Amino acid sequence: MTKVITRFAPSPTGMLHVGNIRAALLNWLYAKKHNGQFILRFDDTDLERSKQEYKDAIEEDLKFLNIHWDQTFNQLSRLSRYDAIKNLLLDKKRLYACYETPEELELKRKFQLSKGLPPIYDRASLNLTEEQAKKYIEQRRKPHYRFLVNHEPISWHDMIKGEVKYDGKALSDPIVIRADGSMTYMLCSVIDDIDYDITHIIRGEDHVSNTAIQMQMFEALNTTPPTFGHLSLIINKDEKISKRVGGFEIATLRKEIGIEAMAIASFFSLLGSSAQILPYKSMEKLANQFEISSFSKSPTIYQPEDLERLNHKLLISLDFDTVKERLKEIDAEYIDENFWLSVSPNLQTLRDVKDWWEICHQTPNVETLNLDKEYLKQAAELLPKGEITKDSWSIWTKEITNITGRKGKELFLPLRLALTARESGPEIASVLPLIDREEIIKRLTSA
Repeated sequence: MTKVITRFAPSPTGMLHVGNIRAALLNWLYAKKHNGQFILRFDDTDLERSKQEYKDAIEEDLKFLNIHWDQTFNQLSRLSRYDAIKNLLLDKKRLYACYETPEELELKRKFQLSKGLPPIYDRASLNLTEEQAKKYIEQRRKPHYRFLVNHEPISWHDMIKGEVKYDGKALSDPIVIRADGSMTYMLCSVIDDIDYDITHIIRGEDHVSNTAIQMQMFEALNTTPPTFGHLSLIINKDEKISKRVGGFEIATLRKEIGIEAMAIASFFSLLGSSAQILPYKSMEKLANQFEISSFSKSPTIYQPEDLERLNHKLLISLDFDTVKERLKEIDAEYIDENFWLSVSPNLQTLRDVKDWWEICHQTPNVETLNLDKEYLKQAAELLPKGEITKDSWSIWTKEITNITGRKGKELFLPLRLALTARESGPEIASVLPLIDREEIIKRLTSA
């Protein structure tokens, strides 16, 4: 049996977001499940937008998620190889020079759209005479090159979508070499997949038309294409997830919100499949249950609150030794084991632990809240005697209701504001035992 080799090929033009990390996870899990290899490739031929800082950030996010690669390389290191294939395809007449400027191409596109036609390149440059081409060269126009798509049926069996069929006539000849001589993603990717023996590629369904064209590129290079699987896109309400949508970056999830690595990995590797989304504690266990056939063709809805709920399930199952290093990462290394064990059942994200610490150890400033001082002093007098426990809140509020007649928000909100200076947050019943009794009375009587 052929060894399974998958790859993840991000462009270092931005941070990883939940859409492309899903592709990374599924390619890694598929390789792991089949005792194969996983390759990390950086598609960095976009010289203007590719940056080292994004490459470093992508690697950092992958390592955080325990996605380790067997090989890695940059496309920029393989330019001589791409150039050799360019010459081969020119000889085969599958590449041809084009001389239109970006402005001219945009005018053609707008004209086609105005006529209700798809914006497919009209192949005007394919029919240039030598004299016409010479004139463009004399005008110092630098050519770009397109791949000639054969106008014939294209089909393949997709691991997720099943049988996929395209009419070659419906596809525009893609630009594979820019006017400045740099290569685009389309052809470079095929050359890399051939040279690195890639057997399976899992990516978003927004690449389906690219795959149709690349099928012909593999054929032109006398190579059997890899097996493809195209995932339904992740959407947030009515929007497709994009790397340019703030709040969905992996760095934001882990650093600013405090979502755990295995919560992210578990959630996004199972999202859109028929499998139950559970908080797995290791990538190995996640790989063992992974089935690419379980993924749906329908759009996948991402709701951040679902990820937070899964993160909560994971957090309450972790011991203190497991989270110590993560606490350092969010600048909360002062949290001790006793405090962690007390508050962890109430955490949605790791960062919530800092809120709990501040609530319990820092007297809040409530001067501007205009609280009912007489009510709070009365509440302080009714605080149960002795040690404050998890049952104290219930006993206390019942007594307050009996004496004052207050109920609901009228009873709870002034107490919450006096104790925490916040209208929302952790349940006061859970916070109360973590605050010293004298401190509780101080907060109530000095409000």
